[in-house]
Amino acid sequence: MVQIAHELRAKQQLSLTPRLQQSLKLLQMSTLDFTQEVAQAIATNPFLEEAEPEPDAGEGRDETHSEPAEDVAGQYAHNSLDSGTTQTQGTSESYEHIQAETPIREENVEVIPEHEDYATSYSGDYPSSRGVDGADTDIGQWARASTGLHETVRDSLFGQPLSDRDRLLSEFIIEALDEDGYLRVSFADLGCDELVNPPASECEWNTALKLIQQLAPPGIAARDLAECLTLQLKAMPAETSCRNLAIDIANSALDKVGRCDYAGLMRTFGCTEEEARQACLLIRRLDPRPGTRYVSIDPSCYIVPDVIVRKIGKQWVALPNNDAIPRAQLHSTYARLFKESRYQERGLMAKALQEARWLIRSLEQRNSTILRVAQAIIARQQTFFDYGDVALRPLMLSEIAEELNMHESTVSRATSNKYLASPRGIFEFKHFFSRELSTRSGGTCSAGSVRALIQEMIDAEDPKNPLSDVMLARKLAGQGVMVARRTVSKYRAQIKYPSAELRRAP
Repeated sequence: MVQIAHELRAKQQLSLTPRLQQSLKLLQMSTLDFTQEVAQAIATNPFLEEAEPEPDAGEGRDETHSEPAEDVAGQYAHNSLDSGTTQTQGTSESYEHIQAETPIREENVEVIPEHEDYATSYSGDYPSSRGVDGADTDIGQWARASTGLHETVRDSLFGQPLSDRDRLLSEFIIEALDEDGYLRVSFADLGCDELVNPPASECEWNTALKLIQQLAPPGIAARDLAECLTLQLKAMPAETSCRNLAIDIANSALDKVGRCDYAGLMRTFGCTEEEARQACLLIRRLDPRPGTRYVSIDPSCYIVPDVIVRKIGKQWVALPNNDAIPRAQLHSTYARLFKESRYQERGLMAKALQEARWLIRSLEQRNSTILRVAQAIIARQQTFFDYGDVALRPLMLSEIAEELNMHESTVSRATSNKYLASPRGIFEFKHFFSRELSTRSGGTCSAGSVRALIQEMIDAEDPKNPLSDVMLARKLAGQGVMVARRTVSKYRAQIKYPSAELRRAP
């Protein structure tokens, strides 16, 4: 007889409902993506409609019940947004509702002198309502026709007396140009053997290429950097000083130009130091990527800030960018008619009504979570808005999560692809999170402030005698910041500054 032992184990497992998973997905979206998501829901769900813009906060307000600016600033700066906030039990990923904040009067908002026309809300480069008759959004306000690289090159060939075969070869070359204006594929890889009969010879391809290079803007249709620079140099007037020497250097000694190796250029080309210097200056004025000037800007790549940072009293506070927040509300008429209906099969419409209510709740939760996180960040980085990156304090996601009683992953989602607009510019939320570095005095500083110090030192250096990474590390040590040379090299690369050898003035 065999005995089978049954073992019972109690295991606790965290699972996210589909609704919560989608809420977290919406929280991580950028403002533009979320706006498109809401617009799609309004277009497909009959129980949703776009809400009307809210009236100005200053209209119809009782002046006798206004709060001082300092009190309002203190309320925002300490991020004490715990009034009536309920947290969902059973998962640490949920984020909370937030009640309406104390309204802020326009009279209490300090206007920054250099940004007097800075509005309390900013909708990026997209048009907003102008208060005139007609549609709220006119695509003609911001959309414009632009001529791309391929169209420009085709226009240059228009009217040229070419045979059908030559025009066809030219068209294949034009289509193969990349965004930089280069022809980076070989003639054999253009894939036109089926359309060109008999197959084109190397001489025919070169003839078509030379024609495009002569008619197109200088540098277009080059196969490498040396040819691109050479085409631009040959397009200059023949009497240009040191033009021929610059052509020779561009063809065989570009590495010496980057290092400002005038002695090496003198030995290679038998020129004087002044001639080598003039030729290098001529090359440095050229455009290594001539095709980028024809690249059209995609409107979807514009940054729309989620939060506006203003100074109220002596404190910097976060205000929601209402123009960037999509407005959606429940269609009351359709909801009432659905409630009064007596149809037997109402499952599909009931599901649509439930999804509409859920989307409105998700929109409110997302906006309140982003605002709470922004307020907590700004409360800890007050000195940044007064003095810049050099005053950036060390900050971790875990600190914000602990303060707001949120999960760290929720804070991470709330700071991804989110931006704030301030008098100092537009910054991503993650710009304010920087690891902690120790100082000689026993204190701490942020990695962002060290990068700002390195940038200030490089900007103030002698261009003819730039500071090496070792010298930068020594200067930082003189200010009490102890960092290694390799750390300085990493931070210098992050702020997109080349090495000292490449920064040396010609």
